[in-house]
Amino acid sequence: MNPAEAVRRRVGDTIFSRVAGDEGPARRDRIHRSQGPRRYLPGSAIHVVHSDASMFVGGIRALLLQSLHPLAMAAVDAHSGFRGDPWGRLQRTSTFLAETTFGTIEDADRAIAVVRAVHERVRGTAPDGRAYVASDPHLIRWVHIAEIDSFLRAHDRYGARPLDSAGRDAYVAETAHIARALGAVDVPETVADLDQLLADYRPELAGTPAARAAARFILVRPPVPLALRAPYTLMSAAAIGLMPRWTRLPLRLPYLPIAEATAVRASGHVVTAGIRWAIGAGPPNNRDD
Repeated sequence: MNPAEAVRRRVGDTIFSRVAGDEGPARRDRIHRSQGPRRYLPGSAIHVVHSDASMFVGGIRALLLQSLHPLAMAAVDAHSGFRGDPWGRLQRTSTFLAETTFGTIEDADRAIAVVRAVHERVRGTAPDGRAYVASDPHLIRWVHIAEIDSFLRAHDRYGARPLDSAGRDAYVAETAHIARALGAVDVPETVADLDQLLADYRPELAGTPAARAAARFILVRPPVPLALRAPYTLMSAAAIGLMPRWTRLPLRLPYLPIAEATAVRASGHVVTAGIRWAIGAGPPNNRDD
């Protein structure tokens, strides 16, 4: 193995271990190499988006955007343990995305059933006095649309193979099955539907103290090793640059349009290209490990 390849493997393994955990390699083998029919075929829009390094930027944006719904944020703040075990939450989320995107239909459906069971137990009262339950179809739909909007916008800007208009609609339609299986209703099937739903939710959104605290945790005090702090900062800046302008004040996010259109965008391309180089393009099973 030449020195450059050795460096690539070492960096890639460091990133993968953070995202997938110590059991990541075993999970990867199970998800990608298990025999059985798949819901989504290689080359599908969901494969293209979810296997790209732009997901790192999209994931940060999704967390920020999702936090703006007071009931969804209350549930996360009280039950997810994202501050006490942020890497564990990331690893569970990444495993769920991998299972439902690349796994067999049997494994994907099992993962969805596990999450549904967890949602049924997550209930409480938000600081504003309203009751919430994580299995509420309205909240599940909010989490879903904030997530796929973030993944798609990050892929549009930083993906290796940006989708055309038909491909973007296909991505929204393909992810709709997962949202419905989790309990959401009236799920978007096209980008136009997605944009309309995001607009419909706006009157419900607010920058609560919990949301602002979560943003500070994600952006200012993340539990990131020193070696990964610089690329994480670049990814965070790229994620903020993709946030809608109206979200900036509620979350106390900076708005620097000239810098975001130049330096931030350029650094976003650099960091996603670096991650892509380290972990390889495409699903992990395509790597020659």
